[in-house]
Amino acid sequence: MDKKALMEKARYAAKFSYSPYSNVKVGAAVLCKNQKIYTGTNIENASFGATVCAERVALFKAVSEGEKDFLEIAVTHIPCGICRQVLSEFAPNLIVHVKNGDDIITYKLSDLLPNAFSNKNF
Repeated sequence: MDKKALMEKARYAAKFSYSPYSNVKVGAAVLCKNQKIYTGTNIENASFGATVCAERVALFKAVSEGEKDFLEIAVTHIPCGICRQVLSEFAPNLIVHVKNGDDIITYKLSDLLPNAFSNKNF
């Protein structure tokens, strides 16, 4: 799938954000190997630790439906450290597209999170 089309799905997902504390609407769209796309948006909570980022919502929706093979993710804002770590658990070779103004910047997840924590480190 074209990264612009994937980003459009992420931007659409951001419309459903529940972000009364930050007022930052984030959307994500993850592309699976079978070409199915799952979207997510950030959902905030007054107890900050209960807040869930868009990337994790999209990934968890996919995993909860049996998906395990991920190719790319488009996110309307750069992923936080927690999201980078969660993504690396399922897709260490993931391609990450991030909206930057009118541009889309593409990264390898391993460049965004070098030396990710892994159970292989034990």
